[in-house]
Amino acid sequence: MSKILFVVTGATHWTLADGTRHPTGFWAEEAVAPYQAFTAAGHEVTVATPGGVVPTVDRGSLAPEVNGGPEGAERIAAGLDAFAGLRQPVRLEDVDLADYDAVFYPGGHGPMEDLAVNADSGRLLVAALDSGKPLGVVCHGPAALLAATRADGGNAFAGYRLTGFTDAEETQAGLADKAKWLLQTRLVEAGADFQEGEPWAPHVVVDRNLVTGQNPASSVPLADELLRRLG
Repeated sequence: MSKILFVVTGATHWTLADGTRHPTGFWAEEAVAPYQAFTAAGHEVTVATPGGVVPTVDRGSLAPEVNGGPEGAERIAAGLDAFAGLRQPVRLEDVDLADYDAVFYPGGHGPMEDLAVNADSGRLLVAALDSGKPLGVVCHGPAALLAATRADGGNAFAGYRLTGFTDAEETQAGLADKAKWLLQTRLVEAGADFQEGEPWAPHVVVDRNLVTGQNPASSVPLADELLRRLG
C-alpha cells in the first residue's frame, strides 16, 4: 500500500480581470475519479489544503452536462460523498513529503486563485520533483507549478514537457476574455514545454516523474499512469 497526498485548492472563487469573483473550487471528477482509482488499488489518500480549510467543490462540476448526463452526475456526487478525506484535510503547511509515496493535484479554477501563488505548495512541488516520487497534476492544477521556484528565481518545471487546461479550452469555456491570465500562456512564459492536445479529449504527458493531464477527461488516464508507477 502506498500513501498518496492530494493537494487541493482552498479557494472558493477566482478573481477575474474586472475584479469580480467567479465562484469555483476544485473540480469534482478530477478529485473523485483518481481517488476511486487509488483506493480501489489499495492505496491510502490524504487531502491537504492551505490552512487545512475544508475545500469547496465547484458546483458547475456537478452538473449533468459535464458528467455525461444525469447518471454520471449522480455517480460523481456519490463519489464525492464517499470521499471522507475532503472533509478532514490536513494543513498543507504541515506536510512532510517523506510521509508520502506520491503527490497529486486536481484542478478546478481554484488553483488559479491560491495555489498559483502559494509558497508552501511551491516548495512541496520542488521537493516532489527532485525526490523522483510520482507527481500527478491535472487540468488547472498546473497553476500551482507557477509557485515552484528555485533559489535562483527560475521555475523548477522549466524545460519539462507537460500539459494543462489550454487557452483554447478556456476560450471555449467562455472565460478566457474575462481572466487576468491564462494557464497555458503563463506556463510557457515560465519555461515549460507545453504539449497541447485536442480540446476536451484525454491527453496525458509524462516527463521523468511528472505526469500531467490536460482536462477533466484526462484524470482517469493520469491516475492509471500514477498507479503503474506505484506498482
